[in-house]
Amino acid sequence: MTSIVTIARLGAQADGIADAPGGQIFVPFTLPGERVNVAVSGKKADIVALLDPSPLRVTPPCRHFGDCGGCSIQHLEQQAYRDWKRQNLIDALRARGIEIEVDALVECPPHSRRRAALTARKTEKGLLLGFNAALSHRIVDLEECPVMLPSIVEQLDMLRGLGLLVAQTKEPFRMAVTQSASGLDVATDDSGALEGPARQAAVEYCIANGIARLSVDGEIIVEPKKPVIMIDGVAVIPPPGAFLQAVENAEHVMAKLVVEHLRKAKRVADLFSGIGTFALRLARQSEVHAAEGDAPALAALDRGFRYGDGLKRVTIEKRDLFRRPLTYKELDLKFDGLVFDPPRAGAEDQARQIARSTVQRVAAVSCNPITLARDLSILIEGGYVLKRVVPVDQFLWSSHLETVALLEKPKKRR
Repeated sequence: MTSIVTIARLGAQADGIADAPGGQIFVPFTLPGERVNVAVSGKKADIVALLDPSPLRVTPPCRHFGDCGGCSIQHLEQQAYRDWKRQNLIDALRARGIEIEVDALVECPPHSRRRAALTARKTEKGLLLGFNAALSHRIVDLEECPVMLPSIVEQLDMLRGLGLLVAQTKEPFRMAVTQSASGLDVATDDSGALEGPARQAAVEYCIANGIARLSVDGEIIVEPKKPVIMIDGVAVIPPPGAFLQAVENAEHVMAKLVVEHLRKAKRVADLFSGIGTFALRLARQSEVHAAEGDAPALAALDRGFRYGDGLKRVTIEKRDLFRRPLTYKELDLKFDGLVFDPPRAGAEDQARQIARSTVQRVAAVSCNPITLARDLSILIEGGYVLKRVVPVDQFLWSSHLETVALLEKPKKRR
């Protein structure tokens, strides 16, 4: 069924929202004020014809936009885009009763993403390599990408050649590509067991093409050069497929905010520490205890600390903070500063323990405004005062947003 609708507003997921007699209709790739002929299916609709375009509509910088599911909002004028993204965070906070003047959006430039999780599939015509189309398993074979570093985009054909050698299945598989200081670090999952001549061919291909490391399902196949990530002058070698902040510039901005906020803390807890993005920087000024459930990531952090210069003591603890958060008693006993950077699900149980603690300064880092708002509301209810909220746009042209929130708990008068 087709109908003509007017887009009333832009939703948090970047869909245009039209108010219809039967309820809201979500129309991807539309903007407020636009009249659109759409084909409606339930609450979703696809554009048949754009009748009256918005004056804020711009030409997307990528030929794949609208098909590739990697970006959802390249068609909005830049200032309006910045305002929309910041407003999403404001709305998430307000939904939890949190009113604060949110900082202006910290922008990240195009062509700056150093890590990409691509999907690949071997076909009779070659290797498809790219991102899935929105709400689909169909792979959009990339020819360009204005988000990723040019050093990755320029090697897509080389990566296709590697994928053909690695793929031991015709099913789709994941290929994570990271630009390290020593070359590309490539990790595949679900590409099939790599053995015999195929394994040797992949090894030779990596060496010939300057790939720093190739891993398959967590096993290092070849590592001609250690894939080094520099964290404030400390060389860290992440395990295969390790979490890494997507944009190096965004990482610097977030780390500077955290380090400055915790500058007076003598002993800091870094929860969900990963490979040491914050811990190794904080160790320039404080003793740090890093807790993380991923043992290989912790081991990488520990090696970086042991070979780093001028760092105060860093201790590590393998701990599932979802099942066994650090208790308020543990926090009170040892720490006067804390940073936590959980996955998208947030850290509700850990936040409840922090809220009961006397840790004076807390920095919360999150890639999900909804769960961040929930966790902040818990901390505020526990007596913390929210001092600053900074949105960082390291997920360019998508609905995702990184945020740093800084809190303090006033000391109780005796």
